[in-house]
Amino acid sequence: MTTFRILSAATLLALATSASATSFVVTTDAIVSGVAATSEATSDISSSLRDDKVVLAARDDAASFVASAGEIRGVQLEAALLHIRSQVPALAAADDLHLAEAILSL
Repeated sequence: MTTFRILSAATLLALATSASATSFVVTTDAIVSGVAATSEATSDISSSLRDDKVVLAARDDAASFVASAGEIRGVQLEAALLHIRSQVPALAAADDLHLAEAILSL
């Protein structure tokens, strides 16, 4: 009877460990895929906006906006944010600070 309990406990432990490992791998794969997709989309967006005159003209305003944690909002930045959101509808709900940082990275 004791051998049966030990064997049962070992089997349950093995099953629990494999289930955890499997869910960890699935979760990790999902995260990596999500990051890769976001990175690829950001790369596509940045390459299309890199030569955009409206966006490039807003770099100084974007720097002020980021440095002031969103307190200083220039007219050129406002125009660029509207322009980016109209060009890339997927960024319609993007945070202004993140978009300003993206403008600075171009």
